[in-house]
Amino acid sequence: MIGGLLTGIAASPWMRAALRYGAIVLAVVLFMLSIRRAGERLGRFAERLETTEKANEIQRQMLEAAARRPRDRGELVDRLRDGEF
Repeated sequence: MIGGLLTGIAASPWMRAALRYGAIVLAVVLFMLSIRRAGERLGRFAERLETTEKANEIQRQMLEAAARRPRDRGELVDRLRDGEF
């Protein structure tokens, strides 16, 4: 029953053209949805990369500050007396 109906629809030249154009439209819509999802994914990745870069910059600043810290109390006192700290 269904096979005979589909065969009758596919036999008409107008219906074949409509099916062809429908398939093309469906392919274009699916392609555009795929591009949209890829763009969203890329946006999330860029945001994650930016957050990671900020965290790395803060950690680098902390490490640089730790490298410049006084080693002991005597050095701290010397820095305070010299006005460097």
